This record gives sequence, C-alpha cells and structure tokens, in this order.
Amino acid sequence: MSDFKGVYTALVTPFQNGEVDFESLRRIVKFQESAGISGCVLMGTTGETPTLTDGERQEIFSFVRSETGEAFRLIVGTSSFCTRKAIELTSSAAKWGADAAMVVTPYYNKPPQRGLIHHYLEIAKNSSIPILLYNCPSRTGVSLDVESIEVLSRNPSIIGIKEATGNLEFAKEIIKRCGPDFKVFSGDDASWLQLVGMGGHGVISVISNLIPIKIAILYRYMTSGDADEKRQALKEFERYRELLSLLTIETNPIPVKMALRLMGFIESAELRSPLVSLGEEHADLLEQELRSLGILH
Repeated sequence: MSDFKGVYTALVTPFQNGEVDFESLRRIVKFQESAGISGCVLMGTTGETPTLTDGERQEIFSFVRSETGEAFRLIVGTSSFCTRKAIELTSSAAKWGADAAMVVTPYYNKPPQRGLIHHYLEIAKNSSIPILLYNCPSRTGVSLDVESIEVLSRNPSIIGIKEATGNLEFAKEIIKRCGPDFKVFSGDDASWLQLVGMGGHGVISVISNLIPIKIAILYRYMTSGDADEKRQALKEFERYRELLSLLTIETNPIPVKMALRLMGFIESAELRSPLVSLGEEHADLLEQELRSLGILH
C-alpha cells in the first residue's frame, strides 16, 4: 500500500450516561473528514478501547464508515496481551471492512523480543488486512527493538509502525533499516514534524482531534514544500507547544475530551472508569489556552 501515508487522527470515543454518544461521534467524524486528512484510527488508546465491548466496537466502526466516504481510511485498534484475542479482533475488523489494523505491543505480560516477533507474525499470518505495529512503551511497559522491527518489516502483511517513543534517532534507524516501503508514522505529537522531515510517512495524532486542518496543512508543507516552507511549518507548530503540554497534563484522552467538549463537538467529557474527567484547575488552564490560540472564541 504505497499510498498509505498522511495524517490520521487517533479518534476519541464520546460517551454520555455510560453509553456511546453517536450524535457527538457524527460531529467529530464530519469535522475530521472535512479537514482533508487521510483517515482516523478507531478504538485505539485515545478511543478507550479497553473499556469497549465487542458489540460496541462493531457498532462504532459501522457507524463511522456509514458517515464517511470509502476514500477516508479507517484503521482499527485490535490490540490485546493475548495473541489469540488479537487475532480474533483483527479478523473482526477485516470483516467489517477496516483498511488496516493497529496492534500495540502486548502490555502487562511483557514478552521478550522473540515473543513480540511471534505475536505479530501470528496475527499477520491470520489477517487479510494490513497490520501496523504500535510501539508505545510509556503505556505498555515493553518496547520493540529495531532488530525486531526489521524482522517484522519483511512480512508483507506488516506494512508499518506507529512509533510513539518520541526518540527521533530510534525512528531514523527504523527508516534506514526497513526501507522506504515500510511506513513509519509518528505517534508523538511533539516530534511528528521532525520525523516526517527525516523520511517518515505521517502521523497518528491526538492533537488533530482539535486542529485537523492545521495538521494536514503542516504535513503538506513538510512533504511537498521547499526548504522555507518546511522551516515555516516547524516554526508555526511551535504555537501549539503549550496546548501539547496541556493535552498530556493528565492521562490521554482525559484532556482532549475536555477540549472537544469546550469546542462543542461532544456533549460530555465523560470517560469510562477507571479514567475520570479532567480536574477543574487543569480544565481552566486548557480553556484559557484554547482561547489564546483562537480555537475557542
């Protein structure tokens, strides 16, 4: 899938009174699709996937697909610390019509590198859709090393990686070892432009829940612009440093959900337990920053 690149939003799952809020979901999906991004990741970390039932997962995918054109790509998070369960989730996503599956390293049980390789190869062997690796040791407690990623990149079903460590030297080594056909996406909003500038293929972003048009424009500058436009993109993104900091002031997706509620895209900033809504003092700071950036009026 040589054209599998660009900006993908790690979409939130809105809730109200304990249930998925499909009206709010419609608003945020339409906002994303109209922004000119490549697609969304559904039911990833930002989508609170551990708290969703299998039935809700299917309903969410079917609803979002019904609201978008076929050109708007939908990647589905199909992660589990059980290989058999991850295979089942990936198979379900394929039946629904997902364009790809994204699978994080198995959390909690922390397998060694040979176990990680086995996990992903088993999923790939049983999948009819492309697989994106997802490396996020700050959440999972385990990290793929570059040698394992290189081995996995040789499997034709494993097309790329969401690399969320924020370590640009590590990302650079992945790009060097795995070659141009292996898609390296940034999973770190703070350093995504730099990664794209060094040969990465795009970003799977949290902040693009809020400013998808801006992220899409900056991506185009970084991939198609001249040297001046690239420098301008890096400079322009600096405006959002404080917002980026506030989006991590509590565990993702707590702050981004509050921001979307303040912006009027979702009715409630509700999360599913054990996650809880953003603390009042942090919510005030977030609102002030959104207003200072002109995102709120």
